[in-house]
Amino acid sequence: MPRAIGIVAVDAGSNAIRAAVARASSATDITEIFTERWPVRLGHNVFTHRKLDARTIVRAVKTFRHFRAMMRQHKIQTYRAVATSAVREAQNRDVLIQRIFRQTGIRLEAIDAGEEARLVLRAVRATLGSIEPRLVVDLGGGSLEVTLLQGWTVGQSVALPIGTVRLLEGMNLDGIVDEDQYYRLRHHVLSVLRSAWPSPPNLSRFTAVFCGGNAEALARLAPGPRFRGIPSIHVRLLRDRAWDILRRDVPARMRIFKVRRDRAEVMGIAAVVFLCLAEHTKLETLLVPGVGVREGILCELAMQHFGAPGSDERRSHALLDHARQLATRLHCDMVHAERVRGFVATLFDQLAPLHAMPSEFRLPLEMAALLHHAGKIVHVKGHHKHGEYLVRNAELPGLPDETQSLLACLVRYHGKSEPDLRHKLYESLSPRERRRIRALSGILRIAVSLDGNNAQGVRGITVRMKRKGVRLRLHLAPGAAVDLAALRRKARLFEKEFGVRVGFARTRTKLGAGKSSRVRQNGSPRKFVPSTTRGIWSLTA
Repeated sequence: MPRAIGIVAVDAGSNAIRAAVARASSATDITEIFTERWPVRLGHNVFTHRKLDARTIVRAVKTFRHFRAMMRQHKIQTYRAVATSAVREAQNRDVLIQRIFRQTGIRLEAIDAGEEARLVLRAVRATLGSIEPRLVVDLGGGSLEVTLLQGWTVGQSVALPIGTVRLLEGMNLDGIVDEDQYYRLRHHVLSVLRSAWPSPPNLSRFTAVFCGGNAEALARLAPGPRFRGIPSIHVRLLRDRAWDILRRDVPARMRIFKVRRDRAEVMGIAAVVFLCLAEHTKLETLLVPGVGVREGILCELAMQHFGAPGSDERRSHALLDHARQLATRLHCDMVHAERVRGFVATLFDQLAPLHAMPSEFRLPLEMAALLHHAGKIVHVKGHHKHGEYLVRNAELPGLPDETQSLLACLVRYHGKSEPDLRHKLYESLSPRERRRIRALSGILRIAVSLDGNNAQGVRGITVRMKRKGVRLRLHLAPGAAVDLAALRRKARLFEKEFGVRVGFARTRTKLGAGKSSRVRQNGSPRKFVPSTTRGIWSLTA
């Protein structure tokens, strides 16, 4: 198995600077450890005065010094840091770029709108796989990037000057938005759309993907039905919510909608932009996969280091895709399933010196994580037994019978039930296969309990091997809590199988610039598995 490397993607946007720290073990296997978000509004004054102000530059340099320390701490081998519309439009952008390089050694690259759209499209394509959207939309602080697709071929791409920070400062919409201001904002956005795109196609029967932090926030406030586990925005509900947001001042938005100040300031404007675009193109389905520039960068960094994926990797990701499709048909909670999948992948890799199993056993372990609640479609009571039956008899093309048997057993033993020779399928296996099931089940049970009650509190895991035990350090979201007693109970099978003591420790994700760091919309670190069929950017540790 190739040696894993540390990679970092930094996106210096108009409203905030964000970094994603990940480990890549192949071109298609990227585990995001955590993300940080600093509310440095680079777009402040840029869209009205064409210059970054001195105070903003100081805050940005301080943020990049923090990123440099973080990169050293995690032994990062490669990174890419990009800046979007605010920096590329600032007349004094070289002052910022040179000062960051002089004080941190980090090269910040101001990319054009085309490169920004390309990186977003790469992440979206990896996420959706077999789903082919007709439109990809990325709303930032400075611009609205709109890409019209035919298949995955770009038919038209345009960057429009209707970003949220640009509109906020240019139209002085920094508090309660009254009716006159609302109609002035709506008229301006529609005028820009009609001017740049006078004859849009009717997209009412097509899928559109919306990216950016505002899209993720609005998907929580105006949720539509999930599509293959991907959140969406309900357009009619968003229309009602937009008024509910705009009629409140910023502190009230923060309190009622549970968002940070910088998000509260612009989320109402974002809602109006989305509604105008939906009206202009007759959109009804707005998917929000929770990816963007950073995910595109991570994918490219891994590809550059490891090269194109080989046939074994493509086969593994195809099988994971089959497991996802089966889990979706069985109405599994895919957000929870993907988080558990990431946790087991992280634990399997970091515990390799202890379990000493070949790397190919990670695949059935990840598949089991995706399918561990499959039996709930029959009944919650005894769902582990129902899950074993469903998985054992499912059509999973390309999966050998012996691996499917192992997978079915893992699904059965993910919870309270332990491997027992009285169980027919387990009894039919060889002693060597039983040992592997016990070992893998021990890992799976810990991973499932890390997201107990679908709490989304654990953002990352660090494993420390000791002479007589294993210590798992859990990186928690600010304000999150975990049930350590439950974790210790779930670790008993692992302890019994490996003859070690498992300990747990908790640590909080560090806060940035006085604000909490932030993970994607579902609140946990993620596992990225780029696939030729489906999806990659899935949640995990």
